[in-house]
This record gives sequence, C-alpha cells and structure tokens, in this order.
Amino acid sequence: MDQEQRLKIFIVGPAFPLRGGPAQFNENLCLELNKKYDAQIISYSLQYPNFLFPGSSQFETSGQAPQGIKIHTLINTVNPFNWIKVALFIRKEKPDFILFRFWLPFFGPSLGTIARLVRSRTKILALTDNILPHEKRIGDKLFTRYFIRSCDGFIAMSRKVLNDISLFSKTHHKAYSPHPMYETYGPLVSLQEARKKLQLDPEDKIILFFGLIRHYKGLDILMEAMARPEVKKQKIKLLIAGEFYEDKQPYLDLIQKYDLHDHIILHDKFIANNDVRYYFCASNLVAQTYRNATNSGVTMVGYYYQKPMLVSNVGGLAEIVPNEKCGYVLENSAPVIAEKIVDYFSNNREEKFTKNVINEKKKYEWQEFVNTLVTLYNMC
Repeated sequence: MDQEQRLKIFIVGPAFPLRGGPAQFNENLCLELNKKYDAQIISYSLQYPNFLFPGSSQFETSGQAPQGIKIHTLINTVNPFNWIKVALFIRKEKPDFILFRFWLPFFGPSLGTIARLVRSRTKILALTDNILPHEKRIGDKLFTRYFIRSCDGFIAMSRKVLNDISLFSKTHHKAYSPHPMYETYGPLVSLQEARKKLQLDPEDKIILFFGLIRHYKGLDILMEAMARPEVKKQKIKLLIAGEFYEDKQPYLDLIQKYDLHDHIILHDKFIANNDVRYYFCASNLVAQTYRNATNSGVTMVGYYYQKPMLVSNVGGLAEIVPNEKCGYVLENSAPVIAEKIVDYFSNNREEKFTKNVINEKKKYEWQEFVNTLVTLYNMC
C-alpha cells in the first residue's frame, strides 16, 4: 500500500448532532474520503454561544449520527483552554493533514490557534466557504487574517472566494473545485408524492425558495417579482421553506402590501433532513435571488433532485448554472426576475432545462472534489 493509501485525515467542522448545510457537507465528504483513506471529523461541543445564534436551535431534534463516520465532539469556540486540549488530541492522533472548514471570521481565533499548535506536525488545509462575510462586523479582517496565516493551502468552491484569499495570503497553494452534490437527503420522489406529503395542490406552478432566510439572500426581491401583474395572472406560487434568521415582519408586510396571500406558501421553520427532498421534488423551479453569494449548497441540492434554477449573477452562482440551459442567470431586479419566471412557465422550459440539469450534474460528483483536495495536499 502506497503512502497516499495510508492517509489519515481530520475534517474540522460541524457534524451531527449540529444541523445545517456545513454539517451535511462534512459528513458527505468524510464518507467519500473513507472509501480510500482514514477520515474522521472533529466537531464542536459549542459552535456558537446562544446569544450569537439567530435560529431556534443549533441541533438536530431527530435522526441519528450517520453510519461509517467517526465524529469527535470537542471544540468550544470561546474557551482558549479547550483549544489547547483539542490541539493535544490532534497531535497525539498524528493525521497527515487537517481540513479546517472556515466560513465566518468568528471561527478565526479558535481554529487559527488550534492550527498553529499542530502545524509543525501536520499539514493545514482550509476549505473556505467565505473569506469576506456576507454581513460585516468589527474584527472580521483581524480574525480572518489570523486564521488564514495559519494554513498551508486552500481549497474553495467558487473562483471568487479563491481570489479573495489573496487579500490575506500570497500563497500559490490554492485549488478550485465546485461544490459537490448533497446525496444524504434521500432518493428522488415523484412530484405527485412530494406534493401529497407537503399537502400542496398537484396542479400548481411552484417556485421554491429554500434555506435560512437572511437579508442578503434577497427573498424580498423575489416576492416583489411575484407581485408583478404578469406573474400574478399566471397563478404561480412561491413556496418559502426555511427558518427566519431575522425579523419576519417585513416579509409579512410585503405579503399584505402586494396582496400575495394566494401566491405565497410559507413554511417558516427549519426543514428537517428527512423532508428536504419533498420540497425540491415538489417544485418546478428553484430560485436563489441573492444579493451576494460565494457558493450555495441549495444549488447542489437542486442539481441532485434535477431541478432547473433561477439565480442572480453574483459570486459563484453563475459559475455553476449555465444560463438558458439549466435555468437562468440574471440581474437581481424584480422586473427581470418576473420576466424570466413568465418565460419559464409560458414557454414550457421545464422539460428541456431538466434534461440539461441531468447532464450537467455529472460534473459535481464527490470524487472530483476528493481528487482536488488530495492533489492540493501533495502540493503543500
């Protein structure tokens, strides 16, 4: 067995029972790595203090830990003594490299300190979802710089993020690999079965807006597009599925202002993993009208469930949705969004776009990401 076959890899990032896209991604990646290597996850005993977390809960309320993955629940992000303890654990285990998952400056002090304490004995790689946060705060640059300068190499899932790394590091040890598809939410089901499960009308034309709701995701812009007369007369409905991470009232005010009660289906809650597939399979089109973005797991869930997508031309979204082929890449304004929504349903684009999505999704297999990651490790 050669050296590569014996690689021992630690992924540092959230995992079960923590919920959300990053945890799902890390578990998928660990499963894929374990087909050839020895991969484990070091997760958080405290990811965010409650006063910094805007949602209802950081944890899964049902389900069980994924099979075939070893998860160490260790890191307390606000306890420096804990960081030393975690570093000692890692040094004892002697991994060949560690992949730190980084998406918020908040994690810079804890992850940067752990990385510095183990760096002399193992390679430090970072999977950077964001370098510049969507919502800026005091200390962002300082915390980000502290983490970035503790790393030997970087992998990013959008070219914009890859370029942003140069703001803090001049390293050439960088690699781009697009976000792979999520495969842990269950197989496809028919539109009829999905709508029966969610108690939706089988005859409706449904656009899905999925995920945690924050200002930068532009749900308000999509709602304004839904309010335009050319969309309203088509009797299209917007299914909003996700938990509000900000005040819900402005969105309710938009429903009232534009008389959208018959055009909006609001499932304002965290969507459990077991239910995710029903929302995608029940929809005709997935919309991401983000004001800014780097990459998005929602897009990759859309690919897995073979759904055409409408995305704004920001960040990495335009990199992975070929315009007028798998959906629309467009200017983020209500009139333009409305125009494309009408085009999609009036001209029966769904069948053609869906066929293209099925072909395009082949690019986003997990093995491609793993190959890029191991190549990066060998470069460093």
